[in-house]
Amino acid sequence: MHQKRLIQSEIDTLNNILTHINDELENLNRSERKVAEVILADPQTATRSTIAVLAKASQVSEPTVNRFCKKFNTAGFPDFKLHLAQALARGVPYVNRNVEPEDTSDSYTPKIFDATISSLAYAKEKLSPAVINQAVDQLIQAKQILFYGLGASGPVAQDAQHKFFRFNIPVTAYDDVLMQRMAAAACGTGDVVVVISYTGRTKELVDIAALARKSGACVIGITASASPLAKHCSVVLGVEAPEDTDVYMPMTSRIVHLAVIDVLATGVTLRRGPGFLSHLKKIKDSLKDTRYQTEPATRQN
Repeated sequence: MHQKRLIQSEIDTLNNILTHINDELENLNRSERKVAEVILADPQTATRSTIAVLAKASQVSEPTVNRFCKKFNTAGFPDFKLHLAQALARGVPYVNRNVEPEDTSDSYTPKIFDATISSLAYAKEKLSPAVINQAVDQLIQAKQILFYGLGASGPVAQDAQHKFFRFNIPVTAYDDVLMQRMAAAACGTGDVVVVISYTGRTKELVDIAALARKSGACVIGITASASPLAKHCSVVLGVEAPEDTDVYMPMTSRIVHLAVIDVLATGVTLRRGPGFLSHLKKIKDSLKDTRYQTEPATRQN
């Protein structure tokens, strides 16, 4: 079993060594952290550097760089650079892209887009397909579905209602604590409550999730895996987005949650089978008379 974990750890490092470095940043000693910060600040340059150049940029010794590389399940600096290059080839990695006070639109615009893309990629790797299946199993047979969200998660709950009303299942979104509590108390067996919270530390939502479980409902949490909220959920979609909502406005986490709602809606649609598509088409067609027709493109002579 230990050997199996080791092999999986090596695979994870190969797939996304930058995420691994970022996750371990607080656990590194002072010298190792200097190396990590230089690599995270410009991973492309790190792949082209010699060990001497990287050591000088980090203001540490070459043996320190080599020890740092071996911490991440690589044989040494050359092997580390190979894994780093492979991680970069997979797409946009998660690195620290915090907006600085002196940033202009030329710099903060790509930072926001890159951070969002990175967070989506990070969440995709962490989200378990098996748990997605468990959540879809509950949603497809629900008597009613209630989506709960507070603050920035409120609009996500509203978006979920917009998606799920199409499935001929009674669905409601609540972003008011009192309504959430009363609806949770009125739940019963067969009802599904989906609680959306990035931190999973909002006391009211934790209490409401416990109340819904006590009432007999299945509670699906779209939240942090090890959070207080997760302890009261029947199914936990462990969504981790590298964002500090205690300091910054929630941006990337909200986009990640919207993507998870789309994943669940897609799962329910596919479970309904091809025959259900005509129902979805009927809803879509009902909007035709509300829109102006697209003007045909005119040819340029």
